[in-house]
Amino acid sequence: MKVTFFTEGGKNIGLGHITRCLSLCEAFEEYNINCEFLLACEEEVRNILGNRKIEYFNWREDLEAFQEKISHAHIVIIDSYLAGIKSYQIVCKDKKKALFIDDYSRLPYPCGYILNGSIGVEETHYSKKEGINYLLGPKYIPLRKAFWEVEEKEIKKSVSKILITFGGSDSENMTIKILELLHREYKELEKMVVIGYLFRNKREIFKFSSNKIKIFENLDAEGMKKLMLHADIAISAGGQTTYELARVGVPSILIALSENQIPNCKGWDKANFARYAGWWRDSQTLENLIYFMKELENFEIRKKIHQIGKSLVDGKGARRVVRELLEGG
Repeated sequence: MKVTFFTEGGKNIGLGHITRCLSLCEAFEEYNINCEFLLACEEEVRNILGNRKIEYFNWREDLEAFQEKISHAHIVIIDSYLAGIKSYQIVCKDKKKALFIDDYSRLPYPCGYILNGSIGVEETHYSKKEGINYLLGPKYIPLRKAFWEVEEKEIKKSVSKILITFGGSDSENMTIKILELLHREYKELEKMVVIGYLFRNKREIFKFSSNKIKIFENLDAEGMKKLMLHADIAISAGGQTTYELARVGVPSILIALSENQIPNCKGWDKANFARYAGWWRDSQTLENLIYFMKELENFEIRKKIHQIGKSLVDGKGARRVVRELLEGG
């Protein structure tokens, strides 16, 4: 059996689609099922996927090649913000078992399984169609294998370490803005800064390196988990990383870098796991961040947040999704 993933990534859209697909692939591999990745993105992402089979081409535009590729797959998975409805119709016409990963009911998907693991998605009321299976909510969120089992995190009485992570690309250069702010306001705290494969401004970020600002480049899932277990507070973009933070139970402050991250940030805020500081461009966002930093100095608040995150994300989502696909009709 072969599972073929069609997805995308890049400096402007980040790497969340690719890491979600990788998470599902890791769950398929438990059944000795091979994965193939067809990527519309830069080749810099190769290291994320290890030695798995990868091919780069714009499958969203070359529909003839796309159709030929799906003809050799047993299961087709699409994770895209940009693919048109025609791609999905081709998959359904070919009668392939299909999973379409969605974040905001983007299209009227014509068949298959629809996966939306977003926080609060159960309240968005998909217009459910006969013959389509809906896998909704954090119960189904696919996390990388390192986050399937997580040791208990210690919530310390005082804050000493801050994790700063803005995904694989940081499309709006927020890392530097946050570093400048925290260097002024919280000089005594240790800042653990993660920069990804597609960061444009690595040289500028490395200039901040000091005994209080430690920079980690191109971390794998185990490396990210280790930092999360050490961090007292995280400052993060509003994408896929938020579910890993919830799995570990890291009290978090979120900044939305793209419009599709806003519902996620608001969902986590409503669930009382994270604090939403705002849209990256808003004038009040950094001021809100400092306000929430002061709030999260409270040990009891951080302890409660930790428990909420752990209760909402149990790390079993990828396995649940794969089991549904393999056991379903």
